[in-house]
Amino acid sequence: MIRVLIFFAMLFLAALGFAWMADLPGTISVSWNGYVWEQPPVVVALVVGIVLVAFLVVIGVIRAILKSPQIAGRFFKQRRKDKGYTALSQGLIALGTGNAKMARRYGLDADKLLNEEPATKLLLAQTAQLAGKDGEARQRFEAMLDDPQTKTLGLHGLFVEAERQKEPVAARHYAEEAVKAAPGLEWAGKAVLGYQAVAHHWDEALKTLERNYTSKLLDKKAYRRQRAVILTALAHNLEDNDPDRAFSLAKEAHGLALDLVPAAVITSRLATRRGDIRKASKVIEATWRLSPHPELAETYSHVRTGDSAVDRLKRAKSLAAQRANTAEGAVAIAKAALEAREFEEARTQLKKVLQSEPTRAAFILMAEVEEAETGDKGRVRDWLARAVKAPLDKAWIADGVVSSEWQAVSPVTGKLDAFQWSSPGSLNEEDGVLLEDSLFEAPVLPASTPAKDPAAEHVGPEVTAASQTKDASDEKPEEAADAKVVELKAEPQSEESSKTTKDTEPAPNAKSDVKAAAAPVKKEGYEGTTDDVKFAPPLKDLPDSPAASAPSDKASAAATPEKDAGAGKAKTDEPEKAASDATPDKQAAEPAAAVNGTSEDGKSDEKKAKDEDLDRPIEFPLSRMPDDPGTDDDEDADDKKKGARPRFFN
Repeated sequence: MIRVLIFFAMLFLAALGFAWMADLPGTISVSWNGYVWEQPPVVVALVVGIVLVAFLVVIGVIRAILKSPQIAGRFFKQRRKDKGYTALSQGLIALGTGNAKMARRYGLDADKLLNEEPATKLLLAQTAQLAGKDGEARQRFEAMLDDPQTKTLGLHGLFVEAERQKEPVAARHYAEEAVKAAPGLEWAGKAVLGYQAVAHHWDEALKTLERNYTSKLLDKKAYRRQRAVILTALAHNLEDNDPDRAFSLAKEAHGLALDLVPAAVITSRLATRRGDIRKASKVIEATWRLSPHPELAETYSHVRTGDSAVDRLKRAKSLAAQRANTAEGAVAIAKAALEAREFEEARTQLKKVLQSEPTRAAFILMAEVEEAETGDKGRVRDWLARAVKAPLDKAWIADGVVSSEWQAVSPVTGKLDAFQWSSPGSLNEEDGVLLEDSLFEAPVLPASTPAKDPAAEHVGPEVTAASQTKDASDEKPEEAADAKVVELKAEPQSEESSKTTKDTEPAPNAKSDVKAAAAPVKKEGYEGTTDDVKFAPPLKDLPDSPAASAPSDKASAAATPEKDAGAGKAKTDEPEKAASDATPDKQAAEPAAAVNGTSEDGKSDEKKAKDEDLDRPIEFPLSRMPDDPGTDDDEDADDKKKGARPRFFN
């Protein structure tokens, strides 16, 4: 719109000028060689303009004729360039689609049409890479190094080739050369920093990080985090050789990134070595509030050297209170409580963890608590079996690599600060089983109080065991199978047994031994496990106890061969039936030998009976535990040769 107004304004001025010239009085007269030309000023001006235009046209035609070769050359050059750029464009499109053959053909055409064009060199080099011609690609990239305009392009191509060929030394060299040629290259700066970190050249990595930050290749937040990681790694290397410098570096790293767990752990550990307990505790507490971690709890518990287990438990509770309701805090308290033998506290804390965030470590720790408190192997195995199917514990993970220790750089990609504390994929995708509250309670077998009998106080342990065996053998199999808890009661004594007891009363010098043997044994074991087998009544289909199956040596010597043959049958029948094959005289001798302790010749020796009762081992109803497979030898053959004998178990 403005241009239109300007055009009309200029046209108006021109018309105004012609009108002014038309109004001028007089004429213009030109005389030359006797010829006079007189015209008004307007006509003269018009004629002069026409002559001037004609002159300019003639001059232009003459110049065009003179420069026609140049004009023709420029035309053909432009046409060639257009064809070259068209081929280059089509080559790039073919390269993008993965058609290496077509891309190479268009690239060669573009290289012929476009002389010294960097884009054509790049197209041909990348086409060689796509076709797998590594040698040709390296040659074309190396040719670019001679031209300052394409030097960085060639270095990048050689860097990519070195990484593809897994040559880290060459790749680092090309990246460093690229940084020198152009400090602002992002790929070069990050590559150099990564290779220095992988090689643990932390001092050089710090300088490279500063240069990248100066070149604005990363923001301030990323710079602080990466600097903290590098300082932590450097402090970890110097912790043993130069603890003073390591402490200053770790402290700076902790200030840059409060949630960096390794920095806090190293700072606290070195502060403890310096005797600064307050500083060591404050560092752990600050990091714990941001990111709870088991290493923080372990370091905090041992921040003061020489603390007792109870003191460490108090410190664990204090740290857990800094951030309540965390699984890491509950596990830390449980570990400290286990060391302090506070089993109830350990069970309470593990109950919280296992009902909210169950892990294998928590189940294993629960098994340790069970073993330390009760020693119940059955429950220990149950907790360990649950641990097998539990979710995996948290660990340091980076690029698919699971590590128990933190590392500053990924071993796969070389990325700085790649490890994160998280849970790896569980092996069991099914949901966990709901744990009932009763599983976390310490099991206690209800102990029955034996009935006090004045007559049983003077009965020795051998008589008591024999009476228990007799009571158990008189029970029916159905009653024995249904019984869960057996109450050990003293058998009421008759007059004959009282007399026998008086006769078999130990000598005064063996009184202390008899009392020790007759002391009530404390019941141990828990219902539902293999430990309560000792409390179960014997079954009649099991082998008889030695006291019931094997007679005394002298009585067996007096028995007839027929009685020995009927001994196997007596395992399931009553003792009277087993003795039916013996002669009447021998049958009369057996009760006398059993009651009065007399020998086959009728000689009674009270002292000898006393010694036999004292020396006789404690006999149990079962020959072995139900889950005891026994020995590989044939026990039946040994029993025939050696006779029945009691087997003991703990």
